[in-house]
Amino acid sequence: MTATLTRRSLLKRSALIGCSAAASPLLTSLSFAAAPWDGRLVVIILRGAMDGLDVVQPWGAPEYTSLRGKLGGGPQNGAQDLDGFFSLHKGLAPLYPLWQRGDLGFVQAVATPYRDKRSHFDGQDLLEAGTPSLDGARDGWLNRILQNTPGTEGRTAFAIGHGEMKLLAGKAPVADWSPDANLAMSPQAIQLAQLVMRDDPAFRAALTEALMLSDDGAGDDMAMQVPAVSRGKAQVKIAEFAAEQLRGDSRIASFSINGWDTHSRQGRSLKGALAGLTDAILTLHGGLGPEIWQKTAIVAMTEFGRTVRVNGTGGTDHGTGGAMVLAGGAIRGGRVYGTWPGLDEASLYQRRDLMPTMDVRAPAAWVMRSMTGLSRDVLERVVFPGLDMGNDPGVMR
Repeated sequence: MTATLTRRSLLKRSALIGCSAAASPLLTSLSFAAAPWDGRLVVIILRGAMDGLDVVQPWGAPEYTSLRGKLGGGPQNGAQDLDGFFSLHKGLAPLYPLWQRGDLGFVQAVATPYRDKRSHFDGQDLLEAGTPSLDGARDGWLNRILQNTPGTEGRTAFAIGHGEMKLLAGKAPVADWSPDANLAMSPQAIQLAQLVMRDDPAFRAALTEALMLSDDGAGDDMAMQVPAVSRGKAQVKIAEFAAEQLRGDSRIASFSINGWDTHSRQGRSLKGALAGLTDAILTLHGGLGPEIWQKTAIVAMTEFGRTVRVNGTGGTDHGTGGAMVLAGGAIRGGRVYGTWPGLDEASLYQRRDLMPTMDVRAPAAWVMRSMTGLSRDVLERVVFPGLDMGNDPGVMR
């Protein structure tokens, strides 16, 4: 086996496990250096348009029962009352202890600047770009935070999972990981590769990171190893890996959860997505440990909400205003934030959707302001161009 062949094979295998060019040690130093802030941030994209009226149910609104029909929740239907007006979907009941401790909160009636066409693709792209429109959007808002923070390294932030996380795309280095990544190299092959690449720092660094991000769990003589992850649900495996990295020097992790496009039989089809979100948050809570959890903010966002009225197949269609989920010890939870617009027909957006009363980027920006120390000017002009953050809603402790 020649050195040239081994290097090509390694590069091919590294590409298969999802190491982007920006994250590759061939272009950036392999470093575990901490970012200049101590908090931990997890951003979860809820792909498919989560029905915020089903997850955080405004059962106290006079119109709620008649509008939601069979999807009606509230304490009378077994949902957990939150504050006398909103209740929590039964699928998120395991998270209620976090609400009681003030580590879980929600923001109602939020939306991106995207309106009317209700395309998942455009809606998600705009959510991850963090811009007023898709014109000229080339990177994600989380990456722009890294670009404007001195001292960040390739392993400061992780994009985790199988799909592309445009949220972290951009010039700043980001490490990628997939829960099913596997180099399928024997211990003997690893030793041989290490020997061949001993005098080539760039390729040796590539091998080191590839092994560390692979399920093989093998490390080099620097004793870097993959954290042991479960073989169960994908969300659990992803959250376990994220927690392991965030217990160290990494500061940002981002991944997505699918299954929120509930056009029919929503009462049944939403259960899987809610279980995935519940598993992810509880796995992070347990995996981070009490000390790191207290420094952590989890922000779960979706591309748009769903219609207020239930359709003929027991589901809901693409809408506008929706809800954001916040969790973590750094969050001031135990409350539902936002200005409630009402459900009477005159108050609805186009007489069909929940009226957005806050740009979804605003609470995210206030979380970023607290976590990273970036100025309001940078957040409104660079990270979320065109955003008016408004008054601090107080979502952070």
